[in-house]
Amino acid sequence: MSGNLTAANVEETLKDFWVSRPRRPHRGRKIAGVAEGIAERYRIDPVIVRVAFVAMALCNGAGVFIYLLGWLALAQEDDEVSPVEALIGKGRSSTPIPLTVLLCIAVFPATGFFFDGGFTMVAGVLLSVGAIYLLHQNRGAVNRPVPTTTTTSTTDQVTTMGTGQEKTADTPPAWDPLGAAPFAWDLPEPGQAVAQSPETPPARRSRHRSPITGITLGVSLLVVAGAVIAGPYVEWLSPLRTLGLVIGVMALGLVAGAFSRGGRGLIGLVIPLSLVAVVGTIANFDEFGGGDRIGDFTDKPVAIEQVQDKYETRAGTIELDLTALPGSGTVETEVYAGVGTVQVTVPKNADVDVRCETEVGSVQCLGKQSDGRAPAFEFTSEGEDKLDGGLKIVLNVHAGLGEVVVNRG
Repeated sequence: MSGNLTAANVEETLKDFWVSRPRRPHRGRKIAGVAEGIAERYRIDPVIVRVAFVAMALCNGAGVFIYLLGWLALAQEDDEVSPVEALIGKGRSSTPIPLTVLLCIAVFPATGFFFDGGFTMVAGVLLSVGAIYLLHQNRGAVNRPVPTTTTTSTTDQVTTMGTGQEKTADTPPAWDPLGAAPFAWDLPEPGQAVAQSPETPPARRSRHRSPITGITLGVSLLVVAGAVIAGPYVEWLSPLRTLGLVIGVMALGLVAGAFSRGGRGLIGLVIPLSLVAVVGTIANFDEFGGGDRIGDFTDKPVAIEQVQDKYETRAGTIELDLTALPGSGTVETEVYAGVGTVQVTVPKNADVDVRCETEVGSVQCLGKQSDGRAPAFEFTSEGEDKLDGGLKIVLNVHAGLGEVVVNRG
């Protein structure tokens, strides 16, 4: 398979993965054999696969979501089809139908959590899919499943003789009706052509593949998992710095691969990650969207004292609804997001002093809109009632990379 990252090659790799996808073995399994099956299919250490699943499970459950999909989509080694294929009548699976139904039901909340689980969950799933794609692209030719062939016993083969009689393979030739010559029992009839078996080409010597790619991806997953766990306690571990650590690990893998002729699959991952890092550097995530929070946040205060001085997330979505506040008083707050969307809804009759800006992205701020590099607006917007003495809101909204939306509701 070609290493060029094109739509055709991606489609070809995905189709080939499905055709030759791993099977879940009975031996060595811990739960359903998904990790063991992947390790056996691609001839890698199963510990690496299990560590990867654990690391992704810490990313808001991304590893659990991928494992459930593997349980449903991968057949056991002695089954005809996977559990989900057996459920729709495509073949036989030893997985009980009730268990398959329960697994399918479990996937639905996991799917909802994937869409609502924020940046960490989505990144974990995408990283898992990318790792499986690169693994198959580089080791898809290793230990491919052998198609099963049916053979017929010679004692069951029946041939029709010229006299119209039927003769089994145990019937002696016509020139030896008594079958007295044991050496002739397997000889053909006189004049019958002897089928020559084609010569088997010499087996090609399998080329040794370097484990650099698998080891590097495993270490990268551990770095991501460690950053997710330690992020709330270590201020230095911002998303951008974590990305830099991952790129550094992959760069070391490429250097090691240069000496062992391995790690080429990392190139297709390092390049887009480096582009993201460049954009992140331009966006200056550390300035906009600091704090310890990673993920989505929603708030709808009903009293002025319930409004926080600052709402912030390193990566995710913040939705702040101020429409339930009383009609008088003064509110001042700031909203920050490093990567993601900030959406603030203010009352129709409130007077708003607002500043909206992003480093890279789009801004929709009370009727004003701008996109691109560092769009920003700062102005005062009167309420629709045009009256003095009502609710006044001082609002500062920032995003490093993403979208800022401020509207009236």
